[in-house]
Amino acid sequence: MRVRDLLAPGAPRLRLLAAEDELDRQVSGVMTTDLQEPGRYLHGGELVLTGMLWRTAPADSERFVRTLVAGGAVALAAGEAEVGPVPEDLIDACRRHRLPLLAVPDDIAFSSLTEFIGRQVSADRAADLAALVDRHRLLVSAAGGGGLDAVLDLLGGDLDLDCWVLTSTGRVIAGPADRLSAEDRDQLVRAHLAAQRQRRRPPHRARLASGSYSLLPAPASTEAEASLADWVLAVAGDVTEWTGKRQQLAENLARLVAAERVRRDEGRRLRRRIADEVLTLLQRDADPAEISRALYASSAMAARYEGAEPKPMETDGSWLVLSAEGTGLPDGAVRLILEEALTDTADRALVAGVGTGAVVVLPAPDSAVPADALRDLLAPLEAGLGSEGRITLGVSAPALEAGGLRGALEEARHARRIAAARVGRVCVAGPEELASHVLLLAAVPDEVRRAFRSRLLDRVIAYDIEHQADLVRTLEAFLRSDGSWTRCAAQLHVHVNTLRYRIGRIEELTGRDLSRLEDRVDFYLALELA
Repeated sequence: MRVRDLLAPGAPRLRLLAAEDELDRQVSGVMTTDLQEPGRYLHGGELVLTGMLWRTAPADSERFVRTLVAGGAVALAAGEAEVGPVPEDLIDACRRHRLPLLAVPDDIAFSSLTEFIGRQVSADRAADLAALVDRHRLLVSAAGGGGLDAVLDLLGGDLDLDCWVLTSTGRVIAGPADRLSAEDRDQLVRAHLAAQRQRRRPPHRARLASGSYSLLPAPASTEAEASLADWVLAVAGDVTEWTGKRQQLAENLARLVAAERVRRDEGRRLRRRIADEVLTLLQRDADPAEISRALYASSAMAARYEGAEPKPMETDGSWLVLSAEGTGLPDGAVRLILEEALTDTADRALVAGVGTGAVVVLPAPDSAVPADALRDLLAPLEAGLGSEGRITLGVSAPALEAGGLRGALEEARHARRIAAARVGRVCVAGPEELASHVLLLAAVPDEVRRAFRSRLLDRVIAYDIEHQADLVRTLEAFLRSDGSWTRCAAQLHVHVNTLRYRIGRIEELTGRDLSRLEDRVDFYLALELA
């Protein structure tokens, strides 16, 4: 009920004395008190009934009203049976603090007023419960019919509640994608993954330039599938500030999202079996015709999903192979992560699990897939990997027919070794790097790489630390400038004589001659091993 309902026909005869603009406040209960400072016993939403026995002087009214407002009271009803008419100082205090003040005539008992409010509040709660049950029925009905988008459309239209379901890489599963920018999605999933890694209790809160959001996880369906593969329900606003009923609605929505996630994962079982079969065929160098049949089964499944006719086998098109490995992650996690990151609603990618890693076979796009694009796609995962976690990924060139997939797999694995040799939590290498010296470096054992780099650069690094000399950066710039003194000096914004002095110091420390091609190559490789 609202405060104004206490003045409606059929209600006890009360007189309004102050704050007539605040009558739409919701009343959740009644508290009767004559304590001077009753704030500690208020929970918020109460109408306070008082006989004004706490008042011994006009100054008491200000303190009493201030205490009620701080405790969340929505109105004050003062009885006139004990001390007579409501004093002006109490009326003035209620006006200052915008607290509705009602006078209770001496012929109306507090018990009858309390009983009236109790009946109204109970009726409201029953109506709210019925509405909540009906809304949940509609949500379940929508989930069974049009999927998550239907559920979120219902909430957006009925409750003006904006919600999105996102993967851990920021892809929109459901919700109005045009109302959440790519930058906001990136920040939201990073905030969610960081909170999950720190084992904070949901809902997690994120404050962006576009507003506040609450994040509730929809976990993957098995324990092996770490939180990096979760879906996340992003809700506009801070749910911790909502009413209990509205919070319950958000929690039930998160459960519906988790149930949809489980249902979708169950539907992927057959596709995963096909992916594992394709990988087995590639590993045993099977006949291309067998591989083509497996790929055709995959394409036919995706076509049926889209309501289209499968293409003939001879027009399957070209395929890419990706090889991935996870460090510090449970078995199966990388497979789930890549399924969420690389597949669209048509689910065309085949993702096979290999222990802590995965192999992906997917139709090649019209243009090449640069390693930088995949790295950017997976970059949000860094927030959930922690200090020990890593994901490394290698990408092959397109295989124009099934017979070329075996070679593409080897190419992807070599590219992944290049990625593994780099520093970073998410590293990706593409086929364009396989003709580079980086491939040779990736094959060199770690202890040999460290020893080679140490012999060339340790004394230079130590000199930089002691003298703040910037020799390593100077060396990098000199090699990038192909040994050109003027271009290198301009790039570093130093005089040529300063550059000559620094290069001379490097040569003294290392015993090498940077005018020699062989020594330049050695330095270049040592820097690449950093």
